Amino acid sequence: MTTPVATPWILGLTGGIGSGKSAAAEHFVRLGVDLIDADHAARWVVEPGRPALAQIAEHFGPSVLRPDGQLDRGALRKLIFEVPGERLWLEALLHPLIAEEIRSHLARAKSPYAILVSPLLIESGQYTMTQRVLVIDVPQSLQIQRTLQRDGISEDQVQAILKAQATREDRLRHADDVLVNDQDLARLHAEVERLHHFYLTLRGGRS
Repeated sequence: MTTPVATPWILGLTGGIGSGKSAAAEHFVRLGVDLIDADHAARWVVEPGRPALAQIAEHFGPSVLRPDGQLDRGALRKLIFEVPGERLWLEALLHPLIAEEIRSHLARAKSPYAILVSPLLIESGQYTMTQRVLVIDVPQSLQIQRTLQRDGISEDQVQAILKAQATREDRLRHADDVLVNDQDLARLHAEVERLHHFYLTLRGGRS
């Protein structure tokens, strides 16, 4: 008689730009945790040959396609930010497809818990697909400093990105766990390892 395999519970991992959520996610993976990145799922659903890309090209016209048939993200971004209604149309098309892609990958997870990492976990409602939420938190001044150093963009651009994301307060309201990432990478790794050992003791994301 075979022992049934326990279904992994799902941890939502999020944080604002420059918070270090990607570095935290990478260390969870090194510890053996299966992970799906919502940004990757968003790219997969618009690959050539997928129905979503054909619908986008039909709606917006061929200018949103590159010569190789790939989506021209820059051209599409310009169109949807100029006309808010077009952004809503695109979100209505893509969000259910992205959620389906995420669920499909999470269903194949083998680790005791699996992670959905998403910069828009709260804003998109993706947190409803998880049993527990971990927020990587940093002071906004540090977010700005790190993003300026990493991406080489202007402070105005960083401020615009921050305004488009959930506020720090809103993320923290949804958090079950908070990792304050205001020190070095070694400290971040140590905190990830501490949380990982704690998560291994949980069933369904709860003690």
